[in-house]
Amino acid sequence: MNESDFVGRDVVSIWDFSREELEFIFDRTSEIEKSGSPRTLEGKLVALLFYEPSTRTHSTFEVAAQRLGCATTGFSAPDKSSVAKGETLHDTIRMYEGYGADCIVVRHNLMGASRFAAEVASVPLISGGDGSREHPTQAMVDLYAMRKTFGKIDGLRVGILGDLKYGRTASSLCYGLSNYDVEISLIAPDLLAARKETLAALAKKGVKVRSTSDVKDVLGSLDVLYVTRIQKERIPDPTEYERVRGLYKVDLELLRQGKKGLKVMHPLPRLDELANEIDGTEYAGYFTQAAAGVPLRMALLRMVVS
Repeated sequence: MNESDFVGRDVVSIWDFSREELEFIFDRTSEIEKSGSPRTLEGKLVALLFYEPSTRTHSTFEVAAQRLGCATTGFSAPDKSSVAKGETLHDTIRMYEGYGADCIVVRHNLMGASRFAAEVASVPLISGGDGSREHPTQAMVDLYAMRKTFGKIDGLRVGILGDLKYGRTASSLCYGLSNYDVEISLIAPDLLAARKETLAALAKKGVKVRSTSDVKDVLGSLDVLYVTRIQKERIPDPTEYERVRGLYKVDLELLRQGKKGLKVMHPLPRLDELANEIDGTEYAGYFTQAAAGVPLRMALLRMVVS
């Protein structure tokens, strides 16, 4: 396998990547972290079309493109584009292709929008997040951060805590982890429990899964506690959000009940579910996780852009 095998490839679902392909991407990411990357994409243009707010995903794609020599264009909110005037996703994609984009990154609030955009585009399309179902590059970042921290992914016991129903980072991470020999604990109140299709997909891959509403049931066995915020913007009923708001909080008192070497990860942004007091401790893995976004997205761009 080499980088040319990925040229022109869309990145819309973590399901589209085998374990071998993921490990290849992680190896390239590690090389970039250690030695940097030549500006191999001089003269190329990456369009960043973000229909939802974003800090890390948008910024890391922008920085990744620039470090590879690419120019960037696009918008970071639909009210700053012709979307506010009613322009369709189809037409927006076609317009940016017409401007010479060599790759398009799309974040959209509607499930399936990235797959649709990939069908419209004749250049590589990368999902920066799609409805409440998928965030493939974030899952890659999360898996890479685990591999970097522990030297492996096989054998890890991973707990995923929080909004497992509406959180796309949680479901994409589950799908990515299913490529490895891991044990997953799904920790959420009943209203935010993992969707049936997520559980079915893990069962089909033979992944060992435990579900609970109390993190203390599994904390002592975990290597990674992956915390997610409650997705207020995706919960259709405001009264449902009020019922689950503030139901869980990870702090030092809780983490001291865990095993030695436990790492906390979080896709960020965080609200009140993850205490700031953890930041300077041995438990904190989320800033290392966030920093991995630039080299991993550099690796992806370098491979898919001809």
